[in-house]
Amino acid sequence: MMKSRCFPPAVTVFAFVLFSLASTHASVAGTKVNLGPKVPVQQQVSMDRIDPSDWDGLLKKYVDPNGNVDYAAWKGNPQDVQSLDRFLAHLSSASPHGRASSSAKLAFWINAYNAVTVRGILREYPTTSIRNHTAKLFGYNIWKDLLLNVGGTPYSLDQMEHEWLRKMGEPRIHFAIVCASRSCPRLLAEAYTAEKLDSQLTLNAKVFFASPGNFRYDRSRQTFQLSSILKWFGEDFGSDQAAVLRTIAAYLPSREAHDAAMANSVSVAYLEYDWGLNDRATAANPAR
Repeated sequence: MMKSRCFPPAVTVFAFVLFSLASTHASVAGTKVNLGPKVPVQQQVSMDRIDPSDWDGLLKKYVDPNGNVDYAAWKGNPQDVQSLDRFLAHLSSASPHGRASSSAKLAFWINAYNAVTVRGILREYPTTSIRNHTAKLFGYNIWKDLLLNVGGTPYSLDQMEHEWLRKMGEPRIHFAIVCASRSCPRLLAEAYTAEKLDSQLTLNAKVFFASPGNFRYDRSRQTFQLSSILKWFGEDFGSDQAAVLRTIAAYLPSREAHDAAMANSVSVAYLEYDWGLNDRATAANPAR
């Protein structure tokens, strides 16, 4: 029986599949969105010299006390979209490996992460969730393909978080960087600064755990229900449950919860994560 030309030998089929996958990946998954210019080394500045005042003004204008963003109004104001782009270009002038205070570096990367996330959402808006723009295999993934040039090097949101922020040894970053979702920490309506960093991180951590969407304590059952953030990034808070609970104890909303955490006298479960957009227009819970 003659072999059909529609079914080549197995080796040929395998080679064809590999070529097709490689071509698809190159043409679809390879799409990147770059923010900010590539600044030559001689023009780069210390992160101590990065001024977040423009970002601060935009946050005060478009973010409410609960962290919800008026994306519609922001996108509808081209001048303020351009202001955000100018701030991102200012961030691009920083030297990622240059000398700077640890607080300036931490504030820089928190502001960068949040500003890039907001810019990414404005690019897609109207949308209902950041998860609508996080392709797993082929296509655009906002966490991997939206890149901010910093000192001539492009960094994705994933890289900012895992290669910079998490390596700084400050677990409170998880209550400061915002993935544009309702179960994220609130987007602080002001820029993080080196001078106010510790108080800002402490404040947002306390606000985070004051929300029943992120923390619940059942005294009768001796149980904590924690945000899934504590499950996904538990190692940043401690090596075991007792260590994690000691780390978060100071930010819990009651003395009783604090004491239970310090004593490790509770069982722990995790709350479902709400990926709905932190959009002021659709905020389901104004008291979040």
